[in-house]
Order: sequence, then structure tokens, then C-alpha cells
Amino acid sequence: MLACRRANGHNGLVNIDVDARAGWLSREDLESARERLPILYVDAVPVMVNSVGAVTHIGLLLRAMPDGSISRAIVSGRVQYGERIRDAIVRHLEKDLGNLALPRLGASIQPFAINEYFPDATVTGFHDPRQHAVALAFVVPCDGECVPSQGALEFTWLTPEECASEAVRAEMTGGQDRVVMAALAHVGLLP
Repeated sequence: MLACRRANGHNGLVNIDVDARAGWLSREDLESARERLPILYVDAVPVMVNSVGAVTHIGLLLRAMPDGSISRAIVSGRVQYGERIRDAIVRHLEKDLGNLALPRLGASIQPFAINEYFPDATVTGFHDPRQHAVALAFVVPCDGECVPSQGALEFTWLTPEECASEAVRAEMTGGQDRVVMAALAHVGLLP
């Protein structure tokens, strides 16, 4: 706990305890915030690159969804209060792909897209039944060994052609197939 001082109504000072831990909300507070505010997320599309920096493969997770379905997915997650975007990207990549994924972020990171997820799938085509979320999307080269964790069933490296196929796109939900297609366009690999 961090002790802070603030003036009270009597021109005196009082000590106030402020929780200085990283910005996690309780489950109840998160649900309340989701009902009232857009929540900031990062979407990360892990890629393998060759010696000249061209993308050769895109990494997708296979996850069991809350409704019981199985879906291919990119790495995605919330940004904590007080957390830099760069740190959130690395944290979620390491959480989903393991500590040996070795994500490589440049000195100046820029999203290739900003996507708005809504509880109503008809608003933008990006769908999250829990909330209105704004996601900054990044293409992130990973130099290490990627293994699924945090409940993912599988992690697979696919070629750009495989990712763009109708079969793979049909395995993705919530508009994440559109994120992958936008990532492919961003790196100049739409087939």
C-alpha cells in the first residue's frame, strides 16, 4: 500500500491508503466497468519471418470457447491500468505462447489496425459478447519456441495462403479472421 496525502475539508491533511498494485479489477468491478466503458485490448498476430524480414508463417491458437465450440484465435488480452502497450503485448504473448516465444518489438511500435468489438455483432463485425472493447492490433515476430498455454489446445504455424483459406477463416470467430486478413494485407501478403 502506498500512503498518499490529500487536503480534507478542514484545511488539514489526512492519510489515504491507495492500492499501488498493477491495475487488476475484482471480478465484480470488471463486470461493472464492462457495462459502462470500452475496455482497451491488444491483439497480437504472431509471425515467423525469414532472414530478410518477410513473413513466412502466421501463428494461431486453437481454443475451447465459453459456449463449448472450438475456435482458432490470435493472441489477445486487456491492457492493465498503468501498463505500457508494449508490456501488455509481451505479457499476453508470453502468457499464451510461453516464456520462450521471444517476441520482437521494434523501438517504435505502431498498430496496423484499431478494431472495435461490440456485444452486437452487427455493429462492426467484431464481436465480444461480454463488452465493448477497443483493440490495437499488432504483427509481432516471434523468434523462439511457441507452445500453447493458458487453456489453449494447440498452437499452429500456418502459411499466409493457409490463413487466407476459407477453411481456416471459418474456424475463427468474433471477427478475428478479419484481423488476420488485415495483418496479411499490412505485410503485403494477401494471396
